[in-house]
Amino acid sequence: MKNKVLIKLIIPELDTTFDVFIPVNELVWKIKKLIIKAISDLSNVNISMNIECVLINKDNSKVYNNNEIILETDIRNSSELILISK
Repeated sequence: MKNKVLIKLIIPELDTTFDVFIPVNELVWKIKKLIIKAISDLSNVNISMNIECVLINKDNSKVYNNNEIILETDIRNSSELILISK
């Protein structure tokens, strides 16, 4: 599991949280797309893949740039991230 980190994903719009493994060698925009797809499947809520979302670190309020690689950010195991639509 060296190439993945376990995060706590908070989705305020659905009032729910998920524990999610994400790959560290992917771009933030790809991770957001995968997360939206997974949430749509798990919660039986039809979420459009075209919505724009922001990924925010709960501890330091950092908004992640879409073109950052996860490994180059401060996202590590047990990070708490908030997914909010624009």
